[in-house]
Amino acid sequence: MFQTLYNYFWWERLWLPANLTWADLEDRDGRVYAKASDLYITLPLAFLFLVVRHLFETYVATPLAGLLNVKEKVRLKATPNAVLEKFYTATSKHPKQADVEMLSKKSGCTVRQVERWFRRRRNQDRPSLLKKFREASWRFTFYLIAFIAGMAVIVDKPWFYDLREVWKGYPIQSMLPSQYWYYMIELSFYWSLLFSIASDVKRKDFKEQIIHHVATIILISFSWFANYIRAGTLIMALHDSSDYLLESAKMFNYAGWRNTCNNIFIVFAAVFIITRLVILPFWIMHCTVFYPLDLYPAFFGYYFFNFMMVVLQSLHIFWAYLIIRMAQKFITGKVVEDERSDREETDNSEEEEEVAKNGPLSNGHPVLNNNHRKTD
Repeated sequence: MFQTLYNYFWWERLWLPANLTWADLEDRDGRVYAKASDLYITLPLAFLFLVVRHLFETYVATPLAGLLNVKEKVRLKATPNAVLEKFYTATSKHPKQADVEMLSKKSGCTVRQVERWFRRRRNQDRPSLLKKFREASWRFTFYLIAFIAGMAVIVDKPWFYDLREVWKGYPIQSMLPSQYWYYMIELSFYWSLLFSIASDVKRKDFKEQIIHHVATIILISFSWFANYIRAGTLIMALHDSSDYLLESAKMFNYAGWRNTCNNIFIVFAAVFIITRLVILPFWIMHCTVFYPLDLYPAFFGYYFFNFMMVVLQSLHIFWAYLIIRMAQKFITGKVVEDERSDREETDNSEEEEEVAKNGPLSNGHPVLNNNHRKTD
């Protein structure tokens, strides 16, 4: 049974163009080709990344946070209350008005006290500023190094300047050692992100992040199996080109350098839009959709690879919408929070609600606490 499934999974017609077999991609005459077994190393490397990340956050990011004067906001803790805690953990963190009134009677607290308790309890579960800074520092460091390494891998290759060279001789394209390590490190890093996503800072696009990580892992792995390595290195370098800018903007935001954060974010938004909404669909995807058909008929691998590219592109459009909304607010000088993050609630929320109902608004927004962050 297992052998049958294995044979179906590795059937050549799924992975390779017609008239080609796995035998054509066996190492010979000093030429080395990508093999599925090469990717086994990415799982232990992913756990190694988690160890390195822990050490980096402890011995590099934490002292750096101290140097940049990253200050934690004082959070008031919710008074222990068994009735409210049971509802919070078992039913909902955001009770409806009818639930608040019911809990008020059960707990002996006033409605206002119940609302305040849930605000403080939710704030207790939100990640600390130091945790956010450490996470951003780690990702900034990796993405910056990965982008520099990726450019070093591809900048001297002919397919960097002429995309038709991506498919020249495909799939009989020998793998270079630099391509091997670029793939292994990138794939290992995304495995580590998937492993740590439950403990990382959760944002409103949590589900989209999981889809992105899974799609990226599948796309990188498949491109390795099918020897789409030249296209894969271009796509990975393109993605890394903007990510380190976003993470650096977050770091400066947590340190309170608002102007620097805003300026970097505008640069990030421009780079993101150019690379993800222009270069990727109109150059790279054009290369992967149309150029291969000049060499061989479409096969399953061709359709699958480009389908996963469409999934990634859809996520890019979703994030571009959020990024453009934030960039507009930065440019116009309006009070801004990260569109992907939950707002930090304060005990002043009651007064803010009253202002929103009865008083004038400032720039079209209710008065916000000065400690609210623009991005996260």
